[in-house]
Amino acid sequence: MFNFIKNFKSKTKNNNDNNNELLIKTASLLIHAAKIDENYTDKEKVIIKKTLIELGLDKSKADQIMLTAEINEKKSNQILDFTKEIKNTDNKFKVKIIETLWSIIYSNKEADMYETNLMRRLSGLFYMDNKVMGEIKEKVKKKFTK
Repeated sequence: MFNFIKNFKSKTKNNNDNNNELLIKTASLLIHAAKIDENYTDKEKVIIKKTLIELGLDKSKADQIMLTAEINEKKSNQILDFTKEIKNTDNKFKVKIIETLWSIIYSNKEADMYETNLMRRLSGLFYMDNKVMGEIKEKVKKKFTK
């Protein structure tokens, strides 16, 4: 009986560690998108933190995950570090990330060429259909540019 509990706790801890790692990589990608226009705002930070909590992050860990992700993003020189795990998630997770990315981009009411180029690259890296990407973009754009 003790071994069963020990194994269960170990598996739960590993799942939490894996989930935290996925959320750190996700946050790093979102932060990268927020910084690509060289204007990383508090509004963008709120969008990122809210998304992480919606994805299952405990509110008490949000600041620590954000700090870790900001460090990771600063150290990294390519987005592949962040996208490897995300591309293996289910479609629902990827759609949420794409919505958040467009929300970050349109939080200042416009998308520049660097931001749109990033989204084109991510579409391919996430194996997302261009039509779906376009639909998400238009939905988010309407929300932010009213």
